[in-house]
Parts: sequence; C-alpha cells; structure tokens
Amino acid sequence: MGRRLAPLTLDNLSDVPEACRTCVFWELDPVSGEAAAKARRSASEKEAWVSAVLLEWGSCGRVVYVDDEPAGFVMYAPPAYVPRSMAFPTSPISPDAVQLLTASLLPAYQGQGLGRVLVQTVAKDLVRRGVKAIEAFGDVRWKGPACLLPTEHLRAVGFKTVRHHERFPRLRLELRSTLSWKGDVEMALDRLLGAVQKDPALRPL
Repeated sequence: MGRRLAPLTLDNLSDVPEACRTCVFWELDPVSGEAAAKARRSASEKEAWVSAVLLEWGSCGRVVYVDDEPAGFVMYAPPAYVPRSMAFPTSPISPDAVQLLTASLLPAYQGQGLGRVLVQTVAKDLVRRGVKAIEAFGDVRWKGPACLLPTEHLRAVGFKTVRHHERFPRLRLELRSTLSWKGDVEMALDRLLGAVQKDPALRPL
C-alpha cells in the first residue's frame, strides 16, 4: 500500500470530498457565506480562498493518498484568513496561534495510521513556521457532522479552555518547544482525528 502526502493546492482541491470543497463556513463571514451559497458560487469562493492563502502564507492543508487514491485531508490557517472565526462569542483566535479548521479521513481508510501521518506533517509545517499554539472552537452540544469539532474530544487530547462559553468555548494546545512538545502534539492531534472519525456520526465536514 503506497502512501503519499501532498500540500493542498488548486490542482488537488478536487480530491477533497465535495461537501468540504464547496463549503466556505470558515473561509467567509456569515453574510458573505450565505450570499455565496444562494448564488451557488461557494466552490469558486473556496478556490479563491485557497489561492489567496497559498500566495500570502503558504500551504494551508495536506491531502493524503493511498495507492494514488485520495484518503483524507486536513486544513489549518492563521486567524487572519478565517473571517468566520470572528463571528464566535469566544473570538478572536490568539494572534500567535494557527486555527485547526477541519480534518477528515474517508471511512475506508480509517484505522490505518493515516491520521498520524497527516498530523506529523502538520506538526512539522507549524514548527518550521514558528507557530506557538493551535486553537479551535469547540461545540459543547455537537451531535453530528459539522465544521466545528466536539469540545469533549478537544479536551480529551490536551486542549485547554482559554475562553469559556456555554456552547462555543475556545480551546488551545500549546506548542512549547520542538524537543518537548512535538511527539505529544502529534499524538494528541492524531487521537483527536481518531476520536472524531471512529464513529461515522462524528465526521466533521
């Protein structure tokens, strides 16, 4: 079984599941996102966002392939590129952190260690960029597929609440130093991916 990881670009955006590549929940503010959906231009807006982030910041995701077939992906970006995050009552994301947007493994490829492969790549990328932390908005009442991650899973893998809220707390995972945190972070995020993907009802879009 051959595995290959590739940076997310416009060339392979089509390898991301349709529900995700046509979703601009994080990429646009609520008003713009609703307008894009009504005008049926969410897919083009997603492409424009990926293009802009690539040009200005660099890669904002990874796609993993198994025998040249897309098996999963992860997306992340600095808060300046995530307009929707400002709509949350616990915003803003800290300026020294990168926001974990979403991640998914196709059901047929779960349980094969691909989550760890994705996370190791993300961790190495963030180390190179000098990122100090990863933050995410949790959903306390999460019950099904959504763009937010379940709060309970974030906490279970080491994220700490930095701003409380009855529905959408903001959580943070510190990236202390390349010597002390790298393995822990990889393990924590891999566990998070595994926890979210283990139950088909817990698959984020």
